[in-house]
Amino acid sequence: MEKYEIVSKRTLADRVNEYVVYAPSVARHCLAGQFVILRVDDDGERVPFTVCDYDRAVGTVSILVQEVGYTTMKLAETKVGDRLADFVGPLGNPTDLSAYKRILLVGGGIGAAVIYPQAKQLFSENRAADVVLGARNVSLVMYEEEFRKYCKNFHLITDDGSSGRKGFVTDIVRELLEKGVGYDAVFAVGPLGMMRAVCNVTREFGVHTVVSMNSLMVDGTGMCGCCRITVGGKIRYACIDGPEFDGHEVDFDEAASRAVMYREAEKEHICRLRGTAK
Repeated sequence: MEKYEIVSKRTLADRVNEYVVYAPSVARHCLAGQFVILRVDDDGERVPFTVCDYDRAVGTVSILVQEVGYTTMKLAETKVGDRLADFVGPLGNPTDLSAYKRILLVGGGIGAAVIYPQAKQLFSENRAADVVLGARNVSLVMYEEEFRKYCKNFHLITDDGSSGRKGFVTDIVRELLEKGVGYDAVFAVGPLGMMRAVCNVTREFGVHTVVSMNSLMVDGTGMCGCCRITVGGKIRYACIDGPEFDGHEVDFDEAASRAVMYREAEKEHICRLRGTAK
């Protein structure tokens, strides 16, 4: 029986940690674009995280976690050598960019965790992609050196200009497309607003765009229906139909609305668990 031991933990940005977990059965089968669902302990909730790296030889899977809720805060308290209660996967469909030759990967914030394995995989296939990496400021820039190693052209931009250029990822995406760089596809991952903005730009140029939808999720098998989104006018479920979809067909207004539905309830839940509820 696997013990899901945390074999490595490092801080990559403010309140963002990378965990390397010993899970050989998951590592043996996972591919870029898939995700896992874990529980920190037997009383914990099930939370999904994208696979950002894996090593089949040693049986480890890496995930990138931002502290935004009770479970992620609890995970942040763990130490190397601690064991997770569950680490289930791989779930979801792997990314398939096999039909495209010239690819632009665009990552915003924690979205770096999703495009990083894509960059590595494409590099290993002699199809190195161009990468645009964006963050609010220098403290939130992740995997910069790794991206420089595994991509063809690297572009870094921050909202405040504290690292790379000042501006937004869409500034660079638009410039590249206006220059006539012949991208077959753009793969964009980050906050909903950022992905929608990238899709609005690429739609103007007729470039196929894929986005990764990190919807609310409970079971990861399509049973709960929590992660439903509308794509091309039809109901889809991020956990089994995705998590990646044609960005030009995603109903971002609906997705944004659903993403904040339980925000107040979550705050109350955290207060109860911490014993600070009024």
